[in-house]
Amino acid sequence: MREYRLNEFQGFDSLTLTEVPIPTPGPSQVLVKVHAVSLQQRDLIVAKGSYPKPLQPGIVPVSDMAGEIVAVGSSVTNFSVGDRVCANFAMPGFTFGDLGAEIDGVLTQFKVFDADPQRLVKFPDHLTYREASTLPCAALTAYAALYGPVPVKGGDVVLVQGTSGVSIFTLQFALGAGATVIITSSSDEKLDVAKKLGAQHVINYVSTPNWEDEVMRITDGKGADVVIDIGGASTLIQSVKACAFGGWVQLVGVIGHAKADLNALPLLAILKNACMRGVVMGGMERFTEMNQLIDSLKLRPYIDPREFTLDNAAEAFRYMDGRTHVGKVVIQVLEDEN
Repeated sequence: MREYRLNEFQGFDSLTLTEVPIPTPGPSQVLVKVHAVSLQQRDLIVAKGSYPKPLQPGIVPVSDMAGEIVAVGSSVTNFSVGDRVCANFAMPGFTFGDLGAEIDGVLTQFKVFDADPQRLVKFPDHLTYREASTLPCAALTAYAALYGPVPVKGGDVVLVQGTSGVSIFTLQFALGAGATVIITSSSDEKLDVAKKLGAQHVINYVSTPNWEDEVMRITDGKGADVVIDIGGASTLIQSVKACAFGGWVQLVGVIGHAKADLNALPLLAILKNACMRGVVMGGMERFTEMNQLIDSLKLRPYIDPREFTLDNAAEAFRYMDGRTHVGKVVIQVLEDEN
């Protein structure tokens, strides 16, 4: 079989495709044929050597996958050959995941997993492997942001920043709940995709730098009930200004690079009676709940149309790093499967 390893952490050229034997599962393990993987920002950070924890050279990268169980150990009773599964990388004790950083990840054709009910989850039948590979990080983060202490509901206004994986899933989940969605991006082309997916209002934050004022105009001065902030310090002031009184600002990312003066933030938050919440994905219980929602809505994840295979995986990393994508970037591990 073929798999990638990172023998050093100096960028995407460090990805090395190797030939290794197909592993054999132990008594309490299963062997999964990996059909597709999707990339997240953490995968890029690992490859660049910027991960905040020590990394072991030779590790298999990437955390998010969907595949098919092709062999089970002699003591395994909770999974069967033919089960279609995703791997949960946010295992107990690893809030930000172990696969692809702490331990070998999933950029490989076959992967042995412990048959742990916290590790593997069956995904909805209507999804392809490519679609299911997008669930473990982006979808689960979006779900956690919208279905936290005060779940999104019909009639809410949800403001979503950006059009990458988490943002597009947030758009889809919010629409599924009957909410009105406002989405921002630096690109009119990306916003066109968001409109086709159902976004009722779009804002180009390059041509409209004071986008918080536009949100207030769209909502007749009320603001958004839920704001999904992915910029961190560079967007947080504007997010609070765009928030409705008593609304929520869900802190999902910190991708913004602009220097920011946050001295006004406490008073703004008080004046808006705003709740700010840091979002982490959560474990298998939340993953299972999300899959039930996806199944009931028959939701289909949006995948960027640029296609990648195992042979050009490094190009997928570069493409995502360039931030021209919309939705999720997926690598097709098995070229004859969807």
